[in-house]
Amino acid sequence: MYLVWALLFLPVSAQRWTLFDEQSKPKREGRVRLVGDLPSSGRVEIYHDGQWGTVCDDGWDLAEAQVVCRQMGFPGAISVTPGGQYGEGSGPIWLDDMNCSGSESLLSECCFKGWGVTDCSHKEDAGVTCDTGTNITSDLQFSVDNSLGLSEDLGLLFDSGYGCDFSINVRDLSEEAEFTICAHSMILMIYPELNITNESRNLTVDVSQACHRHVPTLFRYLYTREIDVSITSAQCLHQLSFIFGVKALMEDVGRLFTSLIPEDNTFRTQLSMYEYGVRTGDLVLQENVLQYLSWNCEFLISSPLWSTISFHMMDVLLQRSDLIVKDEAFLLEALERWIQDKGDEISSEQQASLLNHIRFLLIPVDKLYEMQFSSSVLHQNHEKLYLTGLLRGFQFNALPFSKIRNKMDNMSNDYLPRIYTDEWSVFINDTTTYYPYYHYNYGQNNRIQTFSTHVHPSTLYKDQMVQWQAQVFLSAQECSNYGVSCESFPVARFLAYGNQNYYANTIRFSNRLILTCKNQNNVFHVQDFKNDMAVIPNNSSMGLPNPCPDDYSFRFVVRPEYI
Repeated sequence: MYLVWALLFLPVSAQRWTLFDEQSKPKREGRVRLVGDLPSSGRVEIYHDGQWGTVCDDGWDLAEAQVVCRQMGFPGAISVTPGGQYGEGSGPIWLDDMNCSGSESLLSECCFKGWGVTDCSHKEDAGVTCDTGTNITSDLQFSVDNSLGLSEDLGLLFDSGYGCDFSINVRDLSEEAEFTICAHSMILMIYPELNITNESRNLTVDVSQACHRHVPTLFRYLYTREIDVSITSAQCLHQLSFIFGVKALMEDVGRLFTSLIPEDNTFRTQLSMYEYGVRTGDLVLQENVLQYLSWNCEFLISSPLWSTISFHMMDVLLQRSDLIVKDEAFLLEALERWIQDKGDEISSEQQASLLNHIRFLLIPVDKLYEMQFSSSVLHQNHEKLYLTGLLRGFQFNALPFSKIRNKMDNMSNDYLPRIYTDEWSVFINDTTTYYPYYHYNYGQNNRIQTFSTHVHPSTLYKDQMVQWQAQVFLSAQECSNYGVSCESFPVARFLAYGNQNYYANTIRFSNRLILTCKNQNNVFHVQDFKNDMAVIPNNSSMGLPNPCPDDYSFRFVVRPEYI
């Protein structure tokens, strides 16, 4: 199943040199190509020092083939073909005794003897057969219709090529001509991003071989504003839409990506999807992924992939207030472990910038006390930063809010809580209908829970408690029994008991409702309460496929903050 996710978010290189400055053209050094009868199989050749050369099959195995195929935009490799099966090449034999781990982005990143250092002949030229992804099937597809009354005859005009006067030259990454699409300049001129004028006669596009078959589909969309998108075409169409500035289609295809976010519990898809969003500049896609990772931060931290997160992603994650974690100390410990795992990959300056995102003021005071006795290398290297954080944390817990209010930076997140679950939340897992006269536990409704919390995490409020009641209603009758009018179901209610007005000028409760899939144990939605009520979204109101429409649990989280 993971091949589906791998297919979607492999790097796909595409450029239009007639539309970008020559300076933006990537270097050809290290490019690979396949020489054979099919785009997905052939003799492996690599570009170095101004010319193409071959690769010796000594040490050539599936790990090396995987790197080649992924570098070219295919999902992976099916097999290796040693011994000059695809014919003998010419020119230098650039690589010999290859040793790849299989995770490299480029073949030239693998270990080898040295450029041109070899004892092989061209009879030993290595080859590969790549997976094109055509064997992957999925029912997940949708139609995009932005036609607004455009005639389908325009699509037939594109198909026939009648009267076309504009050539679109589609090439692979080796920059050798592959095929040409004949189009109509009058239609393409409607799109200013293409920068086509009356004098323009051609456009050249470099696209990985895996995306070749989707280029005509993209240009047909420019005629009709209609297109069918599937899992196997989504990433190529999104990339091409980005390149050619077809923003509406890019956003529509991006919705398919977003619907895939909850489907992979390993987090591989989400991390790849975010980096892909960064490469294509899709801010909406980046935000959707970051939101999901924030909501499932506890699961991400316990995942083996936590240590693989990039510095950029960690930096933006730690600045968010919608992270769901046990408490701030738990997040700090996870960050310290991530820094330790990264080692020399992260500079001291980068470490400090990430540690500055930790909200020391919101770390429980007992854990602050324990931290000052730490002798870890990280604490020693950033002793001043930790001491400053500890001091501010103790002050925040010991001083009345009236004393520190004037010193607060209203733009700072230091005082703003994230979504802390430890000691501040309650679960309701029972989503069965309650029958008070027929239930085997007569008079007991498991969808009503009562619990208590402190007014605020500060030690100043250690003896002051608030009692809460969490309720989930599944029918109009249940709402009516509690004096509530409900229009849709299920609906959640979160009530505080006691004299809340006493704290109204200092503390407000920005509580949250967390919806969790029982079958996958992942958070798929978080929302706040308005007038103590939260209507549970369904497929249509969320705007996204609901991964568990009939089987979720509710987590009510108390979120006090100073005002």
